[in-house]
Amino acid sequence: MSHPLIVTALLGEVDFTVLDDLRRQYFPPERNFLRAHLTMFHHLPPSVGTEVADRLKQMTRQPAPVAALAGIMNLGRGVAFRVESPGLADMRAELADAFATVLTPQDRAAWRSHVTVQNKVAPEEARDLLRLLERDFAPRPLELAGLALFRYVNAPWETVGAWRFGNGHRMSPPPPLTR
Repeated sequence: MSHPLIVTALLGEVDFTVLDDLRRQYFPPERNFLRAHLTMFHHLPPSVGTEVADRLKQMTRQPAPVAALAGIMNLGRGVAFRVESPGLADMRAELADAFATVLTPQDRAAWRSHVTVQNKVAPEEARDLLRLLERDFAPRPLELAGLALFRYVNAPWETVGAWRFGNGHRMSPPPPLTR
């Protein structure tokens, strides 16, 4: 059986802690198998794994792209923080071009960069959290630490590799969620 690959941007330690705490607080615990993350691709075939890893390592040799938490998104049955980062969007576009022939419809669609803190709840519950978070929200910088490649076998995902911006060196992604 082949397991799909997932590409994410890794968050800086402080931002990760804040967003992960919100995710732990508001994501239904029986469905929350992952730490806070920013998904760039949801389903790449394992056959491109080596090439994806090589490209991610190369991309992280440059400085981290500037990013910001720019708003709060209503996901219908959840809530996410919208992320704006032209540099990260350019990286994603480059990868999308390189792997265009193997992208799923979800990964071919327009990218809405975000970090989900709640999902799979009743729409009313999502609207309540949206209103709560919007009360005190102000756009602010978001630190991106690196890029990571995971294999979806079961939740939590298995790490294939993670690379730090600025030098392309391997790094450790946040540990899996423990219950």
